[in-house]
Amino acid sequence: AAIPEGLPALVTITLAIGVQQMARRRAITRKLPAVETLGSVTTVCSDKTGTLTKNEMTVRRIVTPVARYDVSGLGYDPEGEIERVDGEGRSGGDLSAVLAVADLCNDADVVSDDDGWKLVGEPTEGALRVVAMKGGHDGEADGVRRVDVLPFDSENKFMATLNEGADGSRALLVKGAPDRLLDRATRQRGAAGSEDLDRDFWEAAVAELSGEGLRVLAAARKPSSLDEIGLDDVEALEFLGLWGILDPPRPEAVEAIADCHRAGIRVKMITGDHAGTAVAISREMGLVSDDAPRVLTGGELESLSQEKLKDVVRDVDVYARTSPEHKIRIVRALQSHGEVVAMTGDGVNDAPALTRADVGVAMGIKGTEATKEAAEIVLADDNFATIRSAIREGRRIYDNLRKSIVFLLPTNGAQSLVILVAVVFGLALPLSPVQVLWVNMVTAVTLSLALAYEPAEPGIMSRPPRSSGGSIISLRELMFVLVVSVLIGGATLAAFAIVRATGADLDVARTVSVSVLALGQLAFLLNCRFLTRSSVNRDVLRGNRVIWWSAAALIGLQLVYTYVPFMNTLFDSRPLSVQAWLLPLGFAVAIFFAVEGLKALWREPARLDANA
Repeated sequence: AAIPEGLPALVTITLAIGVQQMARRRAITRKLPAVETLGSVTTVCSDKTGTLTKNEMTVRRIVTPVARYDVSGLGYDPEGEIERVDGEGRSGGDLSAVLAVADLCNDADVVSDDDGWKLVGEPTEGALRVVAMKGGHDGEADGVRRVDVLPFDSENKFMATLNEGADGSRALLVKGAPDRLLDRATRQRGAAGSEDLDRDFWEAAVAELSGEGLRVLAAARKPSSLDEIGLDDVEALEFLGLWGILDPPRPEAVEAIADCHRAGIRVKMITGDHAGTAVAISREMGLVSDDAPRVLTGGELESLSQEKLKDVVRDVDVYARTSPEHKIRIVRALQSHGEVVAMTGDGVNDAPALTRADVGVAMGIKGTEATKEAAEIVLADDNFATIRSAIREGRRIYDNLRKSIVFLLPTNGAQSLVILVAVVFGLALPLSPVQVLWVNMVTAVTLSLALAYEPAEPGIMSRPPRSSGGSIISLRELMFVLVVSVLIGGATLAAFAIVRATGADLDVARTVSVSVLALGQLAFLLNCRFLTRSSVNRDVLRGNRVIWWSAAALIGLQLVYTYVPFMNTLFDSRPLSVQAWLLPLGFAVAIFFAVEGLKALWREPARLDANA
């Protein structure tokens, strides 16, 4: 009677139900303990592109050494114009050279069908393909073919192709991060041809575009007579220009970040973009609020020791120009302060950081299989708002797990107390062993799982994260369980004594005792719906239909136990008169209000602590 043998199953099933409910919100849980860990997350480290933003890239600006250009049109529809900002019409070679790189140093394509234009490939490359189409550039139609390619990788941050024109001439075309291409360039294409590289001009242009919240990519080229290319060949480039690419924030992600801040959860953006772009987007999304937020770039991060990084990691919300390797250092630094970290990732190289984080979150759409295998949670929609929803679900599930345990333990406590008192004082046992089994069975089958379906408590995302580790129920809650066990056990003993005092048969008294335990547990179930506030309100009657299905099942089984002849034979139960039910019902009501009084006393110290 004293051992809560159903507790391991209750915990596992409650978590499994939570996994199902999270999956409906597009958060797929691969590892069951992550459901509980989500409730204590204090920091979320998120990628920018596709998670905080829509990942629907559109080139809005082009900068060359000669002029600046605005590009009209949004999305992957190639309808739009490229016009000089100074109004002098389209230029010649400078723009054509940039568009050639956009077209030829590119693995994406856009195709038209009945539903409009669709992207086949990466969004960034799709944006470049579209701007080339807007400019009327089509290298394949002009007889240009690709000879070799150096694929993009996160360490070098550029892609290069070797292309051969219809006249047999070859050129190395490169696109990538502006700083990486500037490091490898020695010349730029000016109005009168090749000229010395003006790095200050380009760095100012990058800062300007980034300040507008645009993602900035650069184009470069050089003549070549090679048959294949390697990393060492991407040197002494001629810098051609910049693209400013718009990736609008997800409106729901802006709201989700605000919710996380209210919940005491810090959100940190980790992106490969330029620092100016990252800051502009972070301001637009409400991720940072001050005028001069602290930004840490990949280069600065590499210059810091791990101890130095620990000193600043909590003060930095924007990390720019980072690589996947930097994510591991950031996670370790945050965890050194006791932070519970959720980390997002999509590439193969992100897998170690996701494994290191307390909760690894992989992208379901653009994430690699290696990343998904390393993660605890997979987002089916790659949306930051889904992370917020998952954290909210994690808090709700943890609350419901606590409620379920607090509810289950007094059943065993009350039964063991009843038997202990009877043995110590030499009384007739109010419950036979088989009746103990019945009470355990019906409460486990009918009532124990009802609390797993409880909706979230009001203000669940307005309270700080709970501390990680420790017991799932506190010492105060354990004392609460013991007092409730005494209440229900005392009511059972009292009912047994009252019935025996009337001269009723022992089996009748035991049947009443079983009914008091069952109905008392049902009353306590309503108490447990709201552990931190009163259950004496209308909300206790709504919001969770499973409670009433469970109650109906319990009452139905208890009636079968009491009145069906073969059950009377199996469990030594006896049919009760209508008047005999008044005693279990009365005790159930008394237990409900007694527990509510106990909850009121229990809440008062917590309220005083909060005010202090």
